Amino acid sequence: MAGSGAWILGWVFGLVLTQSVSTSTSPICKALTVVNNSLGVKERIHFMRHNMPINYTIRVHYEEIFKLKNVSRLRRNVEGLEDVDLQVTWLRVNLGILKKITSVLPKKHPSYNFTSNLETLFLSVEQIFPEGRDPPERIQQIWDALGSSLGKRWNVATPKSLLDNCYQTMHCIFSSCFPSSSNYCQRAHWRNEKKAQHQGVPKN
Repeated sequence: MAGSGAWILGWVFGLVLTQSVSTSTSPICKALTVVNNSLGVKERIHFMRHNMPINYTIRVHYEEIFKLKNVSRLRRNVEGLEDVDLQVTWLRVNLGILKKITSVLPKKHPSYNFTSNLETLFLSVEQIFPEGRDPPERIQQIWDALGSSLGKRWNVATPKSLLDNCYQTMHCIFSSCFPSSSNYCQRAHWRNEKKAQHQGVPKN
């Protein structure tokens, strides 16, 4: 994906946007399939770990460390929560993360094109995302925090861990786009991938 030009991204999403409005979930799922293919574990390891300094971290909002357990907690504790609230949160969180990673990479860095193209993909997903609704108060608080430079709830995280979270929560929140016999929202589903990473044998 890193070697793809912007015109390819435009062509892909041009096809997505021409899909029938009567199948409103289809364009989103097609777009997320492109994101999924770009966020494979091999790509995450290569571009976000091997190409980065050891233990390199970036400063992020507390809310940008958006893991499976955060999804579970919100589903359990927020009254009136709908999937679309989590989906918009996922999109906003990860657009912010990608912008931050891209901003700290020189244009000649071997991971710059990978991250920049991912950011373009996410912006394209944002363009075709259905208009939202007024979210529950807790979700609005998260959105407000993401857009603020104030506050004390900051943290640091490695770029790879942030994109691991992005990949896993995408499958959990948009599970209808990624049919599986197992539950993407359970950590147990991702244990084999984690083991493969530790063994140095990444698997998609």
